[in-house]
Amino acid sequence: MILSDDVSELRLLRPGSGPLTTFHDYWELIKPEITFQVVLAALAGFVLGMNSEFDSLLMGLTLSGTALCSAGGAVLNHYIERHNDALMRRTAQRPLPAGRIAPGIALAFGLSLIGGGLAMLWLINLITVILAAITIVLYLFAYTPLKRHTTYNTLIGTIPGALPALGGYTAVTGSLGTGGWILFGMFALWQIPHFLSLAWMYRKDYARGGLAMLPCRNQNSTATSHRILIYSILLVIVSTLPTIFEYTGWLYMAMIIPAGLWFIWPSAGFCHRQTSQQARRILLTSIAYVPVLVVALIVDHLFS
Repeated sequence: MILSDDVSELRLLRPGSGPLTTFHDYWELIKPEITFQVVLAALAGFVLGMNSEFDSLLMGLTLSGTALCSAGGAVLNHYIERHNDALMRRTAQRPLPAGRIAPGIALAFGLSLIGGGLAMLWLINLITVILAAITIVLYLFAYTPLKRHTTYNTLIGTIPGALPALGGYTAVTGSLGTGGWILFGMFALWQIPHFLSLAWMYRKDYARGGLAMLPCRNQNSTATSHRILIYSILLVIVSTLPTIFEYTGWLYMAMIIPAGLWFIWPSAGFCHRQTSQQARRILLTSIAYVPVLVVALIVDHLFS
């Protein structure tokens, strides 16, 4: 039955698709923007847990394995949500709902990426493999289905979203330490303003697709704006803990506090004026925050 469904959907593939278009479609399936953020999270954990010696092979395995697992999870997310994606304007032209890639092929592609990623992480240590596997399971079978049932899906989604940072830490230390959990907390807090600003921008489209995002279910925009501001402030507070617990020096603190205040600025502005432009500022600031965090950790490690 599965084979016949796949064959029937293969007939829907867009005729005349060239190699460049095919590459672009597969590239879109791995959600490169999200995968890049996940790799940066793992790099942040790796740098925080790193001692004075730098192991390029270990870092390469950690980041490559994390990237493959994230990419594979993204492909399977496309596979699971293909029918709902067809209902929303911003996702209707994705490769699966548009019929350019058959679901069976996407499923095999995603599983292959995950298998390769877990194999790489297996070469590092068991705990990092387990964290990667938990991340994939929670992302696909907890966060993804709950998006249609409860606004708390965003909170639940912070767990698989923050676990790669902890995985990067365990890859280099071999254990779940306080530093790894602090970084986990930072990435969990970071995700709330990031996702809620995006959800507010596309709230009508999300509602059309049946997604239970807070801006869709709660028409009072202040509920969204207040949460964005609160979690932005909490992020600044928690970001000081690596220095307080002596995982980093004051050079890190001198860089991350201004970055956090820079994050709070558009979040506070959104409380006064709920517009798409202001929400986009939060989104763009959140995207830029993660590379700044990684640079702060690297600079602190090199010069403190």
